[in-house]
Amino acid sequence: MAPKKDKADASKAPLISITAPKEEDFPSWYQQVLTKGEMLEYYDVSGCYIMKPGSYSVWEKIQSWFDGQIKELGVQNAYFPMFVSSRVLEKEKDHVEGFAPEVAWVTKAGETDLEEPIAIRPTSETVMYPYYAKWIRSHRDLPLKLNQWNSVVRWEFKHPQPFIRTREFLWQEGHTAFLTREEAEKEVLQILDLYARVYEELLAVPVIKGRKTEKEKFAGGFFTTTTEGYIPATGRGIQGATSHCLGQNFSKMFGITVEDPNKTGEKINVWQNSWGLSTRSIGVMVMVHGDDKGLVMPPRVAQYQVVVIPCGITAKTTEEDKANINNGVEDIAARLKKAGVRVVADTRDNYSPGWKFSDWELRGVPLRVEFGPKDFQKQQVTTVRRTTGAKESIDLSAIETAIPETLEAIHAEMYQKAKDQFDSHVIRVTKWEDFIPALNAKNLVQIPWCGVMQCEEEIKEKSARQESTEAEDERAPSMGAKSLCIPFDQPEGIVKGETKCAACGKDAVEWCMFGRSY
Repeated sequence: MAPKKDKADASKAPLISITAPKEEDFPSWYQQVLTKGEMLEYYDVSGCYIMKPGSYSVWEKIQSWFDGQIKELGVQNAYFPMFVSSRVLEKEKDHVEGFAPEVAWVTKAGETDLEEPIAIRPTSETVMYPYYAKWIRSHRDLPLKLNQWNSVVRWEFKHPQPFIRTREFLWQEGHTAFLTREEAEKEVLQILDLYARVYEELLAVPVIKGRKTEKEKFAGGFFTTTTEGYIPATGRGIQGATSHCLGQNFSKMFGITVEDPNKTGEKINVWQNSWGLSTRSIGVMVMVHGDDKGLVMPPRVAQYQVVVIPCGITAKTTEEDKANINNGVEDIAARLKKAGVRVVADTRDNYSPGWKFSDWELRGVPLRVEFGPKDFQKQQVTTVRRTTGAKESIDLSAIETAIPETLEAIHAEMYQKAKDQFDSHVIRVTKWEDFIPALNAKNLVQIPWCGVMQCEEEIKEKSARQESTEAEDERAPSMGAKSLCIPFDQPEGIVKGETKCAACGKDAVEWCMFGRSY
C-alpha cells in the first residue's frame, strides 16, 4: 500500500510535473525525469548519485537475470578488494595508460601520508590477475570463470551525467581464463548475446552488436565486442555493454601460465576475457522510453508493474459503496500479487484520482488499474496503458491472466517502437558529402571503411570541424563522429579492390558505424 501523507500538507501540494520538453531541452528533461520520477537523488560529491528504490530495483532485476544466465555457463561469483597498489596497477603499461586519467588515488590515512599511494579500482584486471597466476597451476585448473558485482570509480570527466557518466557506478565484471583461443572467443560472443538480451528482453531497448575498432578497443586487450544503442532525442549512439577478449596480453604480464597438455615441458600463457555491464543501462532505458509526462518503465524491470487506484468516490458516496470500492482495490492488488505481478494499491485519501494518475504516470508505472462504483457493479476493472493511454475493461474473474498478458504486450509495443526509431536512423552512405548531413539529421551513419586508424581520427576531426546544426552539449560531449562499432551484421556492397572508403577514398574492407555519442 502506498504510504499515507499528512492531509494538511497534501492538500496544498501541487503535482510536480516535467517542465522541460524532451525534444527541446533534453538535458533538463533527463534530470527532471530522474529526480521527479523518484529514480535518483543528487549527492554532495560531484558525479556521485543516490540510487533510490525506483532505479535500484531495476538493477536488482538485471542482476538476478544475468547472474542466473552466467551461472549456467559455469561462472562463479567472488569479490576482490577495491584498492590496488600503484606497483601492481602500473605493471600492465597499455592498460594503465588507458585508465590513468580516471584513476582516483588514496594518499593519506588520517593525517599520515601513505608510503605508497593506493588506487581505487577503475576496473579489476590488475587487482585479480596476480591471484589468477597463483591459482592457475595446471591446465586442469582451467577454465577459471569468476564474476564480481561491485562498484568502480573513474574520475576523469568534467561534466558527469546520472547513470551515463558517473564517478562511481555499479556493474558486474567477469574475468575468465581458458587454455585455448577458441574457448575464449566462444565465450566473448556468448556474453555479448546475454548483454543484448538484457537490453532487448528486459529493458525493451534495441541494440546493434559489433566489434570495436583498434582505436576504440579495451586498453591492453586483443579485441572488444560491443552492444550499441541509440538515443532518438539527441541522435547519439551510446555504448551499452562490452565483452573483451584480452588474448594472452595480461597472462604474459602477470605470468599466468600452464604446461601445454599437448607438448610436454612447454609452458603456454592462458587466454583471458573480461566483460562488463553497468548501471548505465538504466540511463539508456530512461532516455529511450521516457516522455514529457515522465518515466515510461518497461514492465519486466519496473519496481511496480501495476498501480490500482480507487475512483469515483465523492461526498455523496455511501459508506457501503466506499467500503466496496476500497476493499475491492485491496482484493485486486492481493490477487495480482499472488499471480506474480508487482503491484501497489494507492488508497491515499488525501489526493484526488486525477492527481494520483499524473503522479504514477510521472513514475512510469506501465499499467494503471481503475476501480470505481460502475466497475464494482459490472464486476470489472478499467486498465490504462502508460505507453499509449489506451483503456480496456477486464472482467474481475480474468485479471490474473489478462493483466500479465497486457504487460507482455506493453513490453513488445515499447521494444517495437524503439526498434523502428533506431532502424530508421541508421543511414548508409558511400560518399563523404553525405556524411555530415546524415549526422546532423540525428542519424548514426554506416560507411564503407578502409579500417585505418588515421582515417578514423580524421573522420572525427572533420565531422567536428565542419558546420553542425547542433549546439555543443558539454553534458554529452564528442561532437565529432567516432566509430561506434563494426557491425557483425554487415550490409552487402563491399567489393574487394573496387569499393572505396567513404572518408578517404582508399579500398574499403568493411562497413563501420559512426556517430556522435555519449
